[in-house]
Amino acid sequence: MDSIGYTAITRLAGLSREMTAIANNIANSSTTGFRKEGLIFSEHISRLEPGEESLSMAQGNVRHTNESQGPLTPTGGAFDFAIEGDGFFLIETPDGEALTRAGAFTPNEAGELTTHDGYRLLDNGGAAIFIPPDAQNISAAADGTLSSDGQPIAQIGLYTPTDPISLDRTNGVRFTTDSGIEPIEGAVILQGYVESSNVNAVTEITRMIDVQHAYELSQTFIEKEDERIRSVLSTLGR
Repeated sequence: MDSIGYTAITRLAGLSREMTAIANNIANSSTTGFRKEGLIFSEHISRLEPGEESLSMAQGNVRHTNESQGPLTPTGGAFDFAIEGDGFFLIETPDGEALTRAGAFTPNEAGELTTHDGYRLLDNGGAAIFIPPDAQNISAAADGTLSSDGQPIAQIGLYTPTDPISLDRTNGVRFTTDSGIEPIEGAVILQGYVESSNVNAVTEITRMIDVQHAYELSQTFIEKEDERIRSVLSTLGR
């Protein structure tokens, strides 16, 4: 296959991956704590022989997570928390610690705050948060300090990756990072709220239409190029 064909097919592959990301965004437009994902296209330029034009090839391999704040939805739940600002909750999973913006928690049988999947929420020291069984009233301050009947019992930890672009999505609302994490200050924790998905379904549908149109144009280009090559070979074969 010539360089033009490789270039077109590479673009098609990138557009296909972007279409998958957009479809996943739309499917999670109502998922608490979900952050939409996109694809970053990079262009590679190679110099050819003297007198020939350079070869340019685009690839869409880098996944990008949109960090914009999602809408804050009131729930009234004592163990529902939303982060206003940057940062993530830290949870403990079987595969290690993970970051999330999904703040709907509930005490397990041992009194530890967990996600709906049963993963423990960690405090600012990396330990599980325990809710006393006889607690009548649980309140949360803006800095994440939890109090039981007026007595402080723990402080919810808020963390951020050392390298923001190192976030790797392992689940719709969970992330890991190889760069390490560090505590973050300045964010506000709201009790009785959760952060809704930051996906705008209308915008994503518009993007999907644009990507589909670009994909179809690339397919048409490949078909025209194939016809041209066949025509040239047919002419030379006479």
